[in-house]
Amino acid sequence: MLAAQPVVAQITKPGIGDGRVSPFYSWNQALPAKPGVLLRSEPLPAELGLSEAGEQKRILYTSTDGVTNQGGLTVSGALFLPKGSPPAGGWPLIAWAHGTVGIADICAPSWSSRSVRDQAYLNAWLKRGYAIVATDYQGLGTPGTHPYNQMRPEAYGVLDSIRAVTAADRRLSRKVVVIGQSQGGGASYSTAVTQPSYAPDVTLLGAVATGTPYIIPSVLTASKTDPNKVDPALAYLFYFAWTASDGADATAFFTPRAALSVNAARTACIFQSESNVTITKLTAANTVQPKPFLGMFVRALPKFAYASLKPNVPLFLGTGTADADVAPAAQRQLVKDSCAAGARIDYHQYEGEDHSGAFLASLKDAEAFVDTLFAGGIVPNTCVSGAVRPA
Repeated sequence: MLAAQPVVAQITKPGIGDGRVSPFYSWNQALPAKPGVLLRSEPLPAELGLSEAGEQKRILYTSTDGVTNQGGLTVSGALFLPKGSPPAGGWPLIAWAHGTVGIADICAPSWSSRSVRDQAYLNAWLKRGYAIVATDYQGLGTPGTHPYNQMRPEAYGVLDSIRAVTAADRRLSRKVVVIGQSQGGGASYSTAVTQPSYAPDVTLLGAVATGTPYIIPSVLTASKTDPNKVDPALAYLFYFAWTASDGADATAFFTPRAALSVNAARTACIFQSESNVTITKLTAANTVQPKPFLGMFVRALPKFAYASLKPNVPLFLGTGTADADVAPAAQRQLVKDSCAAGARIDYHQYEGEDHSGAFLASLKDAEAFVDTLFAGGIVPNTCVSGAVRPA
């Protein structure tokens, strides 16, 4: 199959955090010119899988470099199928967009494992008869720097994972809903607004996102976090700095006190990076050099921007009112701006829930939203009703 297709060379510069994964993740042949082609797969070890899956495999597929918006590369991920036989028309498909895991290849979920929280969430969908394709995103597992929280690369990785598995496995329905949390919430939203132009062949019914980032200038100056409090979330800033600074040494944006933790973030996954922050008692006040950091961040803002705020499909957005990782005010601003742009949003707030708590609390509501979409029904639209639905 591959030999019959036009091919191109894969041009990927060595990236931050590259290596320490198996040869599966490296493709040393010419690439098919078409994005969304499944290159190979292999069984996923049980300890890296989901208990409710009847079949699970690691996958490698082609995509487009979302940083430059041109040229081919490879992206890895995983495919999980429910137990039993597929229904007529194939298993309905969910494209899962994961939250922050780190920027090193070894942090890729298809290589390292998924959190207990994510396993519980994804197993619930498998039990309901949904298949799941789960991208690792560009540069996680595969060669090249992972463009952390950059919206176009993440959308391309999700959309091409859908193309790859639906073309290769006839047991899957062509209809799909994308679901994501945190970094993956941004990827889910970005997938919804990118699909019409990049992947009109993908039958996307809708998108679900919780803890969704909205990185705009007003958000940068609206933080209510105590600058003198030890804050594990500083680890996210280290990842931003390494991947958004166009090759600059990220330690230049932080204080000498933080240098060890900043450097470690290149190869450490998120839980270790957060632990490093806690152990070294880093706070915003003793970690960030405001002028250099904000200068870098403002220059990088276009990379974090959504292509549009008006997707063609309905969105489910969920916010925990106690979210300390992605400011609830920023999430509500995303809803407000999206509604003003003409989006259709079923918006839920989860009182007292934090970043992870809202994700888990939203499951029942998200199931109703997704089930309705696959049944061809009409989902609620907060933008019209004005009613924010509580948990």
